[in-house]
Amino acid sequence: MPVKSEVGKFQRLRLIFKPHKTVPVTPWRGESRWDLSPVRVFILFFGLALFGLGDSLLIQANVGNAPWTVFAQGLTLKTNLSIGWATFIISVCVLLIWIPLKEKPGFGTFSNIVLIATFIEIGTKIFPIQSSLLSGIAFDLLGISLVGIGTALYITCGLGPGPRDGAMTGIHYKTGIRVGRVRLGIEVVVLCIGFLLGGTVGIGTALFALFIGQSVAISLGIIARLTRQ
Repeated sequence: MPVKSEVGKFQRLRLIFKPHKTVPVTPWRGESRWDLSPVRVFILFFGLALFGLGDSLLIQANVGNAPWTVFAQGLTLKTNLSIGWATFIISVCVLLIWIPLKEKPGFGTFSNIVLIATFIEIGTKIFPIQSSLLSGIAFDLLGISLVGIGTALYITCGLGPGPRDGAMTGIHYKTGIRVGRVRLGIEVVVLCIGFLLGGTVGIGTALFALFIGQSVAISLGIIARLTRQ
């Protein structure tokens, strides 16, 4: 009996954390990119705050950043900008790429630019920089988890993608190149530029590449099961 009970618990845990293959339709999903409600906006803002704090943990882990953060960090090293302002400026510049791609921003797009940069700035002031590899990896994994949860929350609001995701899908629609290849190409270029500027690349960069997709998918799965009618 104890063995069966343990197996049952393990199966329930597997079901809870089973990755979701699509973006679920949630009760708070908007009908359009400017369909605002207090609950929807709160969930959007909460998700973006978690995303920004997660990104700040990746930075303070000091074991290697996500590609776009490597770029932002490299920019801070070459200018007097803080990491938050560098992230904000990069996001605005990427948004300008939407113009020739004929992509349309939403409330979530502009919120993404402002709130993620703001909470990266807050997080890097709250969380200490890690000096050991073990604590750095722990910070990194926690950051990846928060970025995954935050991403899942904000995309289920249906208020528009962030600048980078919009540029990625826009290039896909314009060129016909697969989304995965477009994303890989963009992130490799951004990572190389950031590295040349002095941004930190390391084991954390590899961990982010390996686990961020699963983190988002698991978070979407949990949301789907919690909101299932």
